[in-house]
Amino acid sequence: MISHCFVRLIMQHYQDLQISRVLTRRSIDTLGDFPLRDVLTNSIDDLIVHSDIIVECTGDVFFGTEVIERAFEAGLPVVTINAELQITTGSHLAGKGLLTEAEGDQPGSLAALREDALQMGFKPLVYGNMKGYLNHNPSHEDMAYWSKRQGISIDQTTSFTDGTKVQIEQAVVGNGFGATITRRGLEGLASTDLNRSGNILGLIAEGIGQPIVDYVIPSGYSAGGVFLVCRHDEDQAPAIEYFKLGPGPYYVLTRPFHLCSLEVGKTVRRVLAGGGVLLNNSVEPTLGVAAIAKREIKAGEVISRGIGGFDVRGEAVRLVDELDYVPIGLLRNTVLKRPVEPGQLITFDDIEIQPSRVLDIILQQRQKLMGKTEAPTVMNEVAQRVRR
Repeated sequence: MISHCFVRLIMQHYQDLQISRVLTRRSIDTLGDFPLRDVLTNSIDDLIVHSDIIVECTGDVFFGTEVIERAFEAGLPVVTINAELQITTGSHLAGKGLLTEAEGDQPGSLAALREDALQMGFKPLVYGNMKGYLNHNPSHEDMAYWSKRQGISIDQTTSFTDGTKVQIEQAVVGNGFGATITRRGLEGLASTDLNRSGNILGLIAEGIGQPIVDYVIPSGYSAGGVFLVCRHDEDQAPAIEYFKLGPGPYYVLTRPFHLCSLEVGKTVRRVLAGGGVLLNNSVEPTLGVAAIAKREIKAGEVISRGIGGFDVRGEAVRLVDELDYVPIGLLRNTVLKRPVEPGQLITFDDIEIQPSRVLDIILQQRQKLMGKTEAPTVMNEVAQRVRR
């Protein structure tokens, strides 16, 4: 859906830009409905040779990482709409080339709202997401129904419903802008009044002395947008109240929509014009997203996929608190070595490690963190098990 809509947008509304190639892993003969079929290719080399900038929207951590590394080898900038990749390998990639999240998905929308707020003199305390519906353990039958109704994959539908996607999005935003979390899995306030909920979150952020990322579950008002909770100069309070943002000291700024592929073109133009990074996972992240068991999983069972699967869901964690956690984006056809209980956080000791480029990157990033915290080198043991 993302690629179809983005290509149509550029063709019809961006006369200064041209789609030169679209990389796909599917057989080109099966894509007769693609809006610009003559640019389809199965070759990463072909894509790179004919591109000035890459837009990565695979939704796949492993393949997306491969494509971005190849693009950086060729000196190309990359715009991505793949928060799953950002939270898994994005910090490594951010140190290798220009990688930025696009406007359109909630992280990019929050980044754009932040830029506006800063230019108006606001100081963000809370980076907020709005979650329309949450069920930590939905059934396959329900997800199949909603997948068909909404025209998106079961994997996507499940990751949206069980909260994994919002946890990933907010962790990326926190890493990008130096914000933290109040607890594992975030607060996720049930909210009937965004201003009231925003004030609560603002108080929490000031109480811990650092901006935070979190989300609300609206009731009685629309979800689907993003918001900031900010402070401003006290001498501006009368003017801000006159402008209908209330008496303060906390002000809630909202962006009530995110239009995914329709907004990606703005970030492409930004990068091509030399505007630089809108948001990435930073080269020194403090947050990750761990895999939490949804059900009892026995030793020998296979977790076919982490993000969007029916075995685990994601929860944001502080890296220093969970040194041996398994990033949920790493889980793909992964065998459990020992049983886990519902609600249990999956660690590297729980799984059979499968070698991959993504794992190599995670081990490098974890060793970097271990060096800073002077913690026991758990990841050395993981690396040795992989080599064996």
